[in-house]
Amino acid sequence: MNRRHWLAGALVAAALASSPVQAQTTLRMTWYSDGNEGEVMRDLLNRFEAGNPGIKVVLDTVPFKAINENLPVQLAAGQGPDMARIVDFGGLAKFALDLRPHLANAGAWEQNFGPFLEWMREPGNTTAIPGYMTQLTVTGPLVNKTLFEQAGVAIPGPKATWDDWAKAAKAVADKVKAPYPVAFDRSGHRFFGLAVSQGAKMIGADGLPTPADEGFRRAAQLIVDWHKSGVMSKELWGSVSGTAYRGANEEFKNAQVPFYLSGSWQIAQFDKTVGNAFDWIAAPTPCGPANCSGMPGGAGVIGIKATKHPAEVAKVMDFLASEPILSEFYARTLFVPGHIGIAKKGVAYQGASAQAAAALKVFGDAVAALDPAAYRIQGNAYSRIVFNAAISRIGQAVAGEIAIDDAIRRIDADVAQQVAERNKK
Repeated sequence: MNRRHWLAGALVAAALASSPVQAQTTLRMTWYSDGNEGEVMRDLLNRFEAGNPGIKVVLDTVPFKAINENLPVQLAAGQGPDMARIVDFGGLAKFALDLRPHLANAGAWEQNFGPFLEWMREPGNTTAIPGYMTQLTVTGPLVNKTLFEQAGVAIPGPKATWDDWAKAAKAVADKVKAPYPVAFDRSGHRFFGLAVSQGAKMIGADGLPTPADEGFRRAAQLIVDWHKSGVMSKELWGSVSGTAYRGANEEFKNAQVPFYLSGSWQIAQFDKTVGNAFDWIAAPTPCGPANCSGMPGGAGVIGIKATKHPAEVAKVMDFLASEPILSEFYARTLFVPGHIGIAKKGVAYQGASAQAAAALKVFGDAVAALDPAAYRIQGNAYSRIVFNAAISRIGQAVAGEIAIDDAIRRIDADVAQQVAERNKK
């Protein structure tokens, strides 16, 4: 190599060494999936990364149980991710990052997520923008239409009561030998989908929970009575204990359940897993003495306060929550939108079967029937405490370990103790 070539090479190397190299920021998002939403989210994040080469987002997919049980422990220890998909907004509000200072248009977030931002904020905070809704959910029944037809039992109408549905489902199950006439997810949230219609309020004037009101008692008694009479099977609720969640997804898709009280998030999964095995529909929430309301809910992505990269987190969130991207997410996942602007325009759902599209409409219409008490319960900072106490103690009553009156007293005591512990200075 002659001197000229050597000098040229040295100059190029020096230039490369001194030129700024864009550092890449790696963010982690903890995620769970009910259906295909994890695949859709990964695709959208790939699109974000292509346009923002300085930011990489790792999607850590975990079971739903880990979101409720493991993530809070991680966050309390300061070891959580940069973002997370959660359902317990009130319980995790203290760990949420306020995105507002880093957002390009905070007003658009307020306009489109306003009612749900109240769920995500700490009590007394009226300005924080912690995250956005990946979906709005509504509890309600999923019904195996084929089993009703085989049994020759008429499907109850739009204003049918819980008693109407219990009798009809039991008649179907008896005729077709289905082992689970009525199945409820073993979940405090799903239990309150019954309790609100019975008149449960759960929240006192001071914002603190008063769980065992008359509506709550009526709902708890119904669950216990249905197990005693064979309307519900102990094989589901009795297979786990404590606060453990137990769904009936497998039983429903295997045509063992005429009436399944779950919610709108199941539509995409059942559209795929049930296929043409049988016909199923969504039905309006049965009516109780107070109303015909189920429970609202949903999942959302929040930024985590402990992140070392708040601006980058906000940039990712701004992209994901933008109307065209979020509209595509709802369309591909078959989710009820938790974005006011998109909800008004409607969603052109992609690849949904006729029965899935019909079910989405039923759940969308159910939003109008939600009672104000249901929104207050869902948004209360202590709701998870009440949900867990309810499912644990009512589960004991179902198993015959304690009487229902004893279960109610223990629920009150459990809630009071845990609220006091949370509020210790």
